[in-house]
Amino acid sequence: MPARRWNGLAWFALVLAALCGAADVLAGLAYRAGALALGPALQTIRWSAGVALAALALAVIALVGAWRSGARRGAAIAALGLLVALGVAGPPLYLWQRVQTLPRIHDISTDTEQPPAFVAVLPLRAGSRNSTVYRADVAAQQKAGYPDLHPAALDVAPAEALRRAEQVAREMGWQIVAVDPAALRIEATATTLLFGFKDDVVIRVAPAGAGSRVDVRSLSRVGGSDFGANAKRVRAFVDRLEGK
Repeated sequence: MPARRWNGLAWFALVLAALCGAADVLAGLAYRAGALALGPALQTIRWSAGVALAALALAVIALVGAWRSGARRGAAIAALGLLVALGVAGPPLYLWQRVQTLPRIHDISTDTEQPPAFVAVLPLRAGSRNSTVYRADVAAQQKAGYPDLHPAALDVAPAEALRRAEQVAREMGWQIVAVDPAALRIEATATTLLFGFKDDVVIRVAPAGAGSRVDVRSLSRVGGSDFGANAKRVRAFVDRLEGK
């Protein structure tokens, strides 16, 4: 094949991958703005991932062909298209792989026997698909899927532990909804970057010997499986708090 045709194929793969990326961004922004329902938005992501894989295959073909024919510019364009296609298809495929192995839950707590209760965020969750009622089957799935999760143990008084917990929550970019010093409770909301998914978090501090025990619960407002996001958030919070 002449070099110019390899160049054309390389450009086609790059443009196709870029369009898939644009579709992902637009789907996320449209959902966040309320212009698109969750189902169609997620379907767009799935379609984009599939088409991006096709773009990736074309980019590989163009890269090999252009390199062999001496079309260095075409090879560079194809390499860029390959990277863009990987960037578009990679995250959805990674999440799909994770959902095959992780529990399909969206409510994570360091205390599965008496999980912290939501109070201040309840009005914000009006109309949310997911209930704040903690279920026993969720606790069992969490213990099987995330056995490492545990409350934070601090060697400071509860009031100081509450202050540190609030500081960590703010450092993690959560929107603080309420801080109740009397109840030793903090409630906050974490928002994802693209789709703007909102997960609510409640932090409970309690005396534990000469120090304090800090439990945290993270609950998604929508979605059946959270792809491990809430467990990751809880784990990061506890690790950062215990490191202070």
